[in-house]
Amino acid sequence: MTQSFMAAEVAEIPQAAARFLDRSGAAVHDAAAALRALDPWLAVTVARGSSDHAATYLKYAIELAVGIPVASVGPSIASIYGRQLRLGHAACIGISQSGQSPDIVEMMRAAGTGGALTVAITNDAASPMAEVSAHCLALQAGAERSVAATKTFVTSVLAGLSLLAEWRQDDGLRAAVADLPRAFELALKLDWEPLSARLARAQQAFVLGRGPAFAIANEAALKFKETCGLHAEAYSAAEVLHGPAAIVQARFPVLALGVADAALPQLIATAEKLAAQGADVFLTGGQAKGATTLHSVAGLHPLVAPLVLVVAFYGFVESLARRRGFDPDTPPHLRKVTETT
Repeated sequence: MTQSFMAAEVAEIPQAAARFLDRSGAAVHDAAAALRALDPWLAVTVARGSSDHAATYLKYAIELAVGIPVASVGPSIASIYGRQLRLGHAACIGISQSGQSPDIVEMMRAAGTGGALTVAITNDAASPMAEVSAHCLALQAGAERSVAATKTFVTSVLAGLSLLAEWRQDDGLRAAVADLPRAFELALKLDWEPLSARLARAQQAFVLGRGPAFAIANEAALKFKETCGLHAEAYSAAEVLHGPAAIVQARFPVLALGVADAALPQLIATAEKLAAQGADVFLTGGQAKGATTLHSVAGLHPLVAPLVLVVAFYGFVESLARRRGFDPDTPPHLRKVTETT
């Protein structure tokens, strides 16, 4: 069988990450210096789709490392409603693979006019979003032909974590970020066959996470829909107990994305509760009674561990799509660049 574009792009993630680290360091340092000089009281993010999941990841990372609130701003506030937000003493991070969507561009322009320090994270340094932003972190990911974003998602989060490490001048996070190409190589070798066998004919699933891993749960649920025709919903491992757990009965599939951080004990407790209800629970990062443990890369900094986890997931979900009879490169009714207003 001919290799899919998605499979080739997933395999390229370690090299794409290394390119970003090698070529975009000066831009990261400049943007980080501007953030230190500003010392913002607030950060906002502007993104859609997979890029919004990257923004959610950075929300948790920035809140944990910097201690300032981070909020997602709907691009339509500027593009449709024409409302100017007051963003003095704030940072605004826009994430878009293409940098072309008119609503994202207009919101970034409006954020700068409203007083924010604007940073664009995009695969196209000459894009309209980059042009209207004060700083641009070019992903250096190369062309991405599959509709489902993989290497651009990973490098978007990598760019944000690199920026965060330099902003805070955090040597531990700097080292963890520098080690990511190696960690991604290890993640690509992991085998999640037990989960693949369970989901080969499944119609629905839950994906759970906490903190930055909740962002990865959202990304995983989207990829299940896009590439596999599988209706998956993402929840915080706390929020799932506030209603959604009511539909979890015998053999309901649940993927719980755990990493070695402060939230892991609570995630394990939720996994055990759902397994006791009869769910087929698959867990990374630990062991839970009644759950199947999936392999993951151990010994990682807690702020980068969920990103390594998504690389393992991408390899798994591309294979699952083909197992379910789908072409992962051409999801129905979707195209690579989505231009919304």
